[in-house]
Amino acid sequence: MPYRNMTLEELAQHIGMDAREVRRLAEKGVLPGQLVGGRWRFNRAEMLDWLQREMHGLSPEAIHRLEIAMTDGVTDDAWIASLMPLSGVELLLPARSKASVLRELVALAVRTGLVVDRAALVAALEERETLGSTALAGGLALPHPRRPMPEATDQPLVCFGRVPAGLPFGAPDGRLTDLFFLVLSHDDRGHLRVLARLAQLLSSKLPAELRDAESAEDALTLIQAQEKTLLADRDL
Repeated sequence: MPYRNMTLEELAQHIGMDAREVRRLAEKGVLPGQLVGGRWRFNRAEMLDWLQREMHGLSPEAIHRLEIAMTDGVTDDAWIASLMPLSGVELLLPARSKASVLRELVALAVRTGLVVDRAALVAALEERETLGSTALAGGLALPHPRRPMPEATDQPLVCFGRVPAGLPFGAPDGRLTDLFFLVLSHDDRGHLRVLARLAQLLSSKLPAELRDAESAEDALTLIQAQEKTLLADRDL
């Protein structure tokens, strides 16, 4: 997808938000837009960066709308779990620093047999972290390249690694980070969809359950169950 400029209306449709809300956020300087000839214009690359940084600050309703917008209204049961091979789950990730956890997460991805360019992934993750930590409050982190890298993996992939003791990862609450979800996407829409779904899953009881999981199989089952609960709640 070329990183051309979008109009206010195109952006609203792209991210599943009301055009009036997009205008309000742009006028307040929250969204990275520019007025050109009296009309708002938004750069796709800048908007992708903004959504990646600010996803978890959006309301649950906005995140839900974003996910729906990224799928043209189609949602799948246990979709995150379908991107996460059992071999891509490790509950005892051997890492003690930010640099080592990124390397170990890529090693975990390599274990799935889906990685084409290991070195490029490590470099892309390190570059992304220099722009700002992907750690969230509550001991969570979502490491990912700044841009989707379809050339680096055979298919989109999510890996989960747990560092039981936790480690400093630049979390906004100053807490050690112990739960890491590596997101490796092939396109912008898929990338935002994964981030939106994870944002919803991780705002539930799932993080606590994953800390108590005793096996990779248990962790994958918990993620799948929470996704089904999430979708069932939407249908009520």
